[in-house]
Amino acid sequence: MASRFVFALTLLLTFAAAGLSVAAPPVPTKTRHRVQIGTKDFLVDGQPIQIRCGEVHFARVPREYWRQRLRLCRAMGLNAVCAYLFWNYHEPRPGEFHWSGERDAAEFCRIAQEEGLWVILRPGPYACAEWDMGGLPWWLLKTKGIQLRSRDPAFMEAARRWFHEVGRVLGPLQASSGGPIILVQVENEYGFFGNDAEYLGDLRRALLDAGFVVPLFTCNPAQHLNDAVHKDLFNVVNFSSDPEGAFTVLRGVQPSGPLMCGEFYPGWFDTWGQPHHSGATEPYLKDLETILDQGASFSLYLAHGGTTFGLWSGADRPFKPDTTSYDYGAPIGEAGGIGEKFARTRALIEKHLAPGESLPEPPPPLPAMEVAPFAAQETADLLDNLPEPIADEHPRTMEDYDQAQGALLYRTTLPAGREAVVRVSAVHDFAWAFLDGEPVGVLDRRQETTTLDLPRRPRAARLDLLVYAMGRVNFGKDLADRKGLHAPVTLQEIEAPPRELTRWQIFRLDFGARQMASLRWKPAASGGKAGSRTRSERPVARTHPAFWRAHFTAPTAADTFLDLSSWGFGVVWINGRCLGRFWNIGPTQTMYVPGPWLRKGANEVVVLDLLGPEKPELAGRLEPILDRLRPELDFSRPNGFGSFAPEAVSYVHQGEFAPGSTSQDFRFERAVTARQLCFESLSAFDGKPFAAAAELDVFDENGVTLPHTGWTVVCADSEELDRADGSAANAIDGGNATCWHTAWSKRQPEQPHRLVIDFGEPLTLGGFRYTPRQGDDSVSGRVKAFRVYVGDQLGKKG
Repeated sequence: MASRFVFALTLLLTFAAAGLSVAAPPVPTKTRHRVQIGTKDFLVDGQPIQIRCGEVHFARVPREYWRQRLRLCRAMGLNAVCAYLFWNYHEPRPGEFHWSGERDAAEFCRIAQEEGLWVILRPGPYACAEWDMGGLPWWLLKTKGIQLRSRDPAFMEAARRWFHEVGRVLGPLQASSGGPIILVQVENEYGFFGNDAEYLGDLRRALLDAGFVVPLFTCNPAQHLNDAVHKDLFNVVNFSSDPEGAFTVLRGVQPSGPLMCGEFYPGWFDTWGQPHHSGATEPYLKDLETILDQGASFSLYLAHGGTTFGLWSGADRPFKPDTTSYDYGAPIGEAGGIGEKFARTRALIEKHLAPGESLPEPPPPLPAMEVAPFAAQETADLLDNLPEPIADEHPRTMEDYDQAQGALLYRTTLPAGREAVVRVSAVHDFAWAFLDGEPVGVLDRRQETTTLDLPRRPRAARLDLLVYAMGRVNFGKDLADRKGLHAPVTLQEIEAPPRELTRWQIFRLDFGARQMASLRWKPAASGGKAGSRTRSERPVARTHPAFWRAHFTAPTAADTFLDLSSWGFGVVWINGRCLGRFWNIGPTQTMYVPGPWLRKGANEVVVLDLLGPEKPELAGRLEPILDRLRPELDFSRPNGFGSFAPEAVSYVHQGEFAPGSTSQDFRFERAVTARQLCFESLSAFDGKPFAAAAELDVFDENGVTLPHTGWTVVCADSEELDRADGSAANAIDGGNATCWHTAWSKRQPEQPHRLVIDFGEPLTLGGFRYTPRQGDDSVSGRVKAFRVYVGDQLGKKG
């Protein structure tokens, strides 16, 4: 590092002695700029630039704070900001575009330019980003059989219209016209999803037709760079660790051009019921230094995560809903706070500044406040506040009823009869069942529960199924996540054949402004007991789901974190603005409340609690609670689940992995057809009793990687769920930043360790790929000796 500094100083003095000026790196002035991709560097007006970028989603930040967050990015050492455009956020219905308020993308870009930041635009059409349906509009699902992210004319027609609109609004802000936009991304990590280069080419052409002239690029993780190559698109690589390995793979695909990491992860996102991801600082800084030393460009995903306000949070596959907080362990915290990760990132980048560059000081912190505990004084029973119903012979999904988000109540009448079982094809996502107003059971998509046991009915009875939709899956092949009940719904009495239930009433509950204004409030029960439940009760609540209303007086309009740790599961609004979803299983127990959304004086909070609070009390905190898990007593499972039977078959491959974090492929001696695969760890490189896998993939007899559509982990002998997110499902979630890791915080079971994947249908397999846990060589769980079994009944849930 010292030699690098001396060289730079010597060069600077040489130029000065010769009377020559040292050109500072190009900055986004309001003059026209020519942006090119050279053989080694990105070029602005012919001058090399190392792009030091950070992702900030303006949709996740109050408009009033955009400038403050961007100033923090600049002060951290960044010279560019990366911005997703979430298609569904801007086009809520076909042809209806919104670009004002928090959706004013053009203003965000203009502020970035004023603060000295270039802009990398990512208009999709698919984004991912833990956002509902990955940013794709829900209304696409109204077209039966539509093939998302493909050349399906129904999809491409809508995507072209979207790109044309993006070009109309943001095209004039390209660097070529004096704006800050220097690069535009086509699609996002398409290699995870498919390998149709013509699809990428069609999107490229649509962006060109929309008026974009700056360079276009696409991004993929290293293991999928070869799956989505288009000759006219520049490639960048995404990774969380091992820059040298990832850049080596990139060079194999793209021999020349600047090296760039399109998404470099300082942390990770959270899902409900799993431990908080904070992101270790040391390995992140070590890898960032490697990137900087190589002169490579990068974009931190994320520089600032923010908050997924409203009902926009997505879900990881197979179905793990994302939290409202999108703190991400980023250098800039959810509320714009900075700490060690920010300071050390700034210090590291400052050592690598080009001659003539300097960093501004960070802006002062925003004001924050505490709010003393206050109680909800009014309630409105959800079942007493239903809108007019729609009559339908058979229940259909939310999209069929022209609804984007929220909940649906399905109602039908059952005849008198004996004990019976109601069976649904599927529920997306959670359902509470009531028989004549009394709770009789729940359905949970995560557990694939599809049946309800009903008591004897001496007379005809009303069946209500309240189905609450969380975010749509935003990653992988499961994006077509239609919400609500999936028909048919049948009733089967003892010793009788099942019969389909018909003649339904459907109540649409979108939780929009009109519905919220129509709520009929009543005083809450004395002592706040109404709707309360004990910690030992299942979510078959003793009372109906209800809205609660509370008021508090604020001495000023400053940021705070609303403490919901005594509440159950639902949605929160403050002064009419939807903050988002909450769930007391954690890890998040608070909700960020931006100061600009509050009023000095009286403020109103409305809480929809589908389970009922332990105590209907709220408070404002100075700091968030991001890492407090609560036992999910309603749907608990042991550490390790399912049962195995691999001894009944012979393994198809055994061997030893090479050390390190690089993905490794193994071919079977011959192709085999099977529905399940069992991965068995026999030993680890560090000799400890742990096993881990960042990702497990399979490929067909031609070496083509098979998608994870319909895959589930049916059993694992051990997983760490208490102190870290070592869920077995991480081994098939498509990302390397998380991993399956066997238990270590309480129990430490010995090797061997086994994990069984069910593909959902028989597949012809030619081999498999193991991606080790990422990080340096000190991380635990890297498997050394292993076996792989394939078959149709290697394991089952239990």
